[in-house]
Amino acid sequence: MHTYVRTLQKVASRIAPSRILSFEMVHVLKTLQLIQEKGHVSRNILCEKLDLGEGTVKTLVKHLKIYDLVVTDKSGTRISTKGSKLLSELLLSMPAEMNISTCSIALGKFNYGILLRQMSYVIKTGIEQRDAAIKMNALGATTLVYKDKRFIMPNSNFDALHTEQNLHALLVQSMNPEEDDVLIIGSDNKSERTAEFAAKSAALITIMNHDKHIF
Repeated sequence: MHTYVRTLQKVASRIAPSRILSFEMVHVLKTLQLIQEKGHVSRNILCEKLDLGEGTVKTLVKHLKIYDLVVTDKSGTRISTKGSKLLSELLLSMPAEMNISTCSIALGKFNYGILLRQMSYVIKTGIEQRDAAIKMNALGATTLVYKDKRFIMPNSNFDALHTEQNLHALLVQSMNPEEDDVLIIGSDNKSERTAEFAAKSAALITIMNHDKHIF
């Protein structure tokens, strides 16, 4: 996993000499997901889905091509074999994601959940995940750990969904959590996209911290 996350970091880093970039690792991840899902995408679609300008998307695609993660032709941008492998490996650690309705633990108008496989020991207080979400201009993020078939707050034994049994059942059915998994919920009041990017940004930060424990 360490190699794949580092590759995302490289794609989202400046290639000197160049201007400061206007995209983050989360945009790189979302781009690969979009291309994998659709088969190929145009720059116009990427501009719309990523909420980035044409020049920024052009630079993003250029960086992806430099690291052999995508190929371009007349039909648009397609994911390469290397890019598909990278995304597949990342998604082993991020096996499920979904929109979540407003509830006692997700107070934004828009909420998006990401499940991280067996990363509970990386979580401290959830502040790092919240800060990563805020960096994406979101309202924040809620981090829960799945223990004994409950979603608990970090460093506690408090069942965060004890009054939200319907939501608990939906999350278990849709995301299939396992012991020591982590659920990160990004929240925003203005944009579903921002909530999703907040959750993904917080998830990537968590994976990076997981890698620090290993390497």
